[in-house]
Amino acid sequence: MDLSIGELSRRVAVKVPTIRYYEQIGLLPSPPRTEGRQRRYGAEDVSRLSFIRHARDLGFEVDAIRELLSLSARPDQPCEPADQIVLRHLTSVERRIAQLTLLRSELRHMVEECRHGPVRECRIIQVLADHEQCRHEHGKVG
Repeated sequence: MDLSIGELSRRVAVKVPTIRYYEQIGLLPSPPRTEGRQRRYGAEDVSRLSFIRHARDLGFEVDAIRELLSLSARPDQPCEPADQIVLRHLTSVERRIAQLTLLRSELRHMVEECRHGPVRECRIIQVLADHEQCRHEHGKVG
């Protein structure tokens, strides 16, 4: 297999600048180049980029992906470190879900209290202007 960066991009559905970024930060190894300085990719690159894309789709951060890739390169090792990475990520996801649930509740409450009058009486504007009027403590989600 001898793919250009454009063909790799199409096969794995990852944008070319993202592929270059992954190479820059070391998630993808720098590929060999032709005499014309074009990058050339093989089957291992397709597999590795697919792994990275799937991990990103699942919300894993770059450092976690780096650790998982390192683990995958040692297939005879115990998978407990991978479990720990996923459990950390799961805890983070569950925390964000809880924050989003509170956020949804607060937004629904704001809309339900809206009386569709003039802006000076708008409950939504009032609550946004005064955090003390919120029913729940909420912060940045993410």
